[in-house]
Amino acid sequence: MPQIEETQPKYLQVAHYLRDQILRGDLRPGDEVSSERQLAADWKISRPTAARALEALSHQGLVEKRQGSGTYVRNLEINRRARELYGRARKTGKIYAPGEYAVITSAGWMDAPDHVADALGLVKDRRAVQRRRITHNQDGPVALSTSWFAPAVGQRAPKLLELDRIQEGTLLYVESATGRQGSYAEDRMCARPATDAEATDLQLREGEPVLVLQHLVLDMEDRPLEFAEATYPPHRWAFEQEYPLT
Repeated sequence: MPQIEETQPKYLQVAHYLRDQILRGDLRPGDEVSSERQLAADWKISRPTAARALEALSHQGLVEKRQGSGTYVRNLEINRRARELYGRARKTGKIYAPGEYAVITSAGWMDAPDHVADALGLVKDRRAVQRRRITHNQDGPVALSTSWFAPAVGQRAPKLLELDRIQEGTLLYVESATGRQGSYAEDRMCARPATDAEATDLQLREGEPVLVLQHLVLDMEDRPLEFAEATYPPHRWAFEQEYPLT
């Protein structure tokens, strides 16, 4: 069991340790996570701190508390494309697959819409950096995506304001420029008709259904690092879910 360090809140250190066990597969869907009492004893922390660590994992969608039973690892739904993008960037330094390329259509400071401001924790100052791109391959548009960054990130990462592609990938550049590392992500997905602008950019018929993925990346201290909204045409939908049959 790792020792508690003073450089980071205790509950986050416990939560990150358990999160890593879940993502590595040491704790699998359906496995019971240590109780508040056990965590408090193992880590030599208070029960409220242990409870806060489990609550953080719950907010990340990694565990669920069952009344009168305990806390268990949830079945994880992973968007394959998002996972492949980050994995490829960290392994090869290239964000796109062979044959794919992105065109940055706009970049700069804008007033964030309500759902973006909520995700980034913007209250009074709603200005944020917006970066919009269309990804293509030989068959046409693959996805339309818009990334948003809070002022504290935009001020330290000036390349976000340029129309040139960021070769190492946006998130890796932001991590390098700010010194903040992405810790985990929260995804929300829905299907809806394409807007007129989306239909034009993705070469779709008016009102054709699209898949929308909202992707929020948080750092090691649970602070929003990037909020991205990606729109996929029907033939680009891709999911992967792994779970035990017993």
